[in-house]
Amino acid sequence: MKLAIMQPYFFPYLGYFDLLNIVDEWIVFDTSQYVRRSWMNRNRILKPDNGWQYITIPVQKHHQQTPYNQILVSESDWDEKILRQLDHYKKGAPYYKDVISLLEDCFSNLPENLTMVNTILFEKTAHYLGIKKPIYVFSEMNLDLEIDNVGKSDWSWVIAHKVNAKEYINRPGGKGFINEPEFLKRGIKLTFQDFENMVYSTGKAHQFESGLSIIDVMMWNSPAEIKNYLDTWRK
Repeated sequence: MKLAIMQPYFFPYLGYFDLLNIVDEWIVFDTSQYVRRSWMNRNRILKPDNGWQYITIPVQKHHQQTPYNQILVSESDWDEKILRQLDHYKKGAPYYKDVISLLEDCFSNLPENLTMVNTILFEKTAHYLGIKKPIYVFSEMNLDLEIDNVGKSDWSWVIAHKVNAKEYINRPGGKGFINEPEFLKRGIKLTFQDFENMVYSTGKAHQFESGLSIIDVMMWNSPAEIKNYLDTWRK
C-alpha cells in the first residue's frame, strides 16, 4: 500500500492532487500546530487583470500553540466572498459555470472546524477530477502509536508502520522533516516524488500564473484534461 500523509490545505495547488493520484491511501495530518498566513486557510487565484490574489477562510482567534484540528472558522459568509472574487473568470474561463457549481456544492452545509472544511473541499474536488482514494483524518483514526514524545521527524514513519504501508510518498520539500533510517529499518520504501506544474492557456484577458490553487486550473481545463495530465506527465 502506497501512503501519503499531508496537512489539510485550502484548495491546494495541483501537486497535492498529483500525489493523491499516485498513492493508495491518504491521511490528513491534523494535529500539528496551526500556522498563520499559510496554505492552511488561504490560497491564490488570478486577479481580474494581471498577477494573483489570495482567497481566504477567516479563522477565530486562538493561542499560538493551538493544533490545526481545533481551529474554527470565524465568519459564515466567507464562501460568498470567494465566489465574488471568482466572478471575473466568467469573461474567459471555459469551465467557469462548472467550477462555480462544484464550489457551491463544496460550500454547502460545511462545519466550523477548519480541518474538516479543508478535508471536505479536498475530497469533493478530487472526485470532480476523477480521483477517488480513501482519505482518513489522523485525529479520528484512534491509532495506538505506542511511542511517547514522538518528534516531527518521526510522525510519518510511525503512522506508516502502524497502517502497514509498504511505501511512503512525499514531496522533496519533506526531506528535512523525515527520519529516513527509521523507514529503512522497517522495510518501508521512501519515495520523494517531484511535480511539474501544468501549463495552460488563460485566454486573452489574463496572464498565466504557475502554481495557483486548483480552482484556477479547473477554470481553464476540463476534469478529463487535468486527470490526463496527472496520469501522463511523467511518461
